[in-house]
Amino acid sequence: MARDGDILFSVITPSTGKRPKALQKAVDSVEKAARFAGLETGQLEILIGFDGVKGQAPTSAYPVRCFNLPHDNDWGNGIRNTLLKVASGEKLIFLDDDNTLKPYTLHCYLKHFDAEVIIGRIDTQLAFDTPFLPVNDDDLLVRQGNIDTLCMCVSRALVVDRCGGWNHLGLYEADYLNILNWYRRAHSVTVIEEIVGVYDSGRSLDSNALSRRQMNLLDRLALERGVAKSELGRPSVNTLSTAHA
Repeated sequence: MARDGDILFSVITPSTGKRPKALQKAVDSVEKAARFAGLETGQLEILIGFDGVKGQAPTSAYPVRCFNLPHDNDWGNGIRNTLLKVASGEKLIFLDDDNTLKPYTLHCYLKHFDAEVIIGRIDTQLAFDTPFLPVNDDDLLVRQGNIDTLCMCVSRALVVDRCGGWNHLGLYEADYLNILNWYRRAHSVTVIEEIVGVYDSGRSLDSNALSRRQMNLLDRLALERGVAKSELGRPSVNTLSTAHA
């Protein structure tokens, strides 16, 4: 049960340092959610790990700790593991620098604070063809492609003490493998219907900072609408591939 005066939530955010505007938007969303939940400034911490760069620290009324870490280039895996070692919150939230929380997210998590794993829905309309994840159908809820760390609020005792931190370093699918491990080893799991986050909500705020997946998506949408790649005002995926060949 949450106790007054404790750090209730640690927000874990890896960043390449290339998206300062998106990162600020992500942090702003945490602050809005914390204020809506009535959290004191000492009840939440935001931990940001910059991957091999000296990043621009965002501002917030809540504590933000930034770490300029050695270059990892591992989809944020090593960065997350490092941040977990300094996290103090009872619960962990994994928020990438181009995603955001909904204003009521932390309020929802507080209502189910005794659960070791809380799984909510996320808005994925900006990233995928499906409007939200996870899809609760006849298949397994926790399966690859149906869930993301943004969907989850997890106990630090589960992740750090019992599971040994962020595992499966060096693997692109590390997110899913860690989620599956937490889900299987959790003493209690609560699934809620609320939308707790928005995936890719900050993707267009910083020029030339799109991921390869985001560029592929926008290229496909442009093709469907009859817009030439040359009119997009940015390098195409093919151009980047040739430049790095």
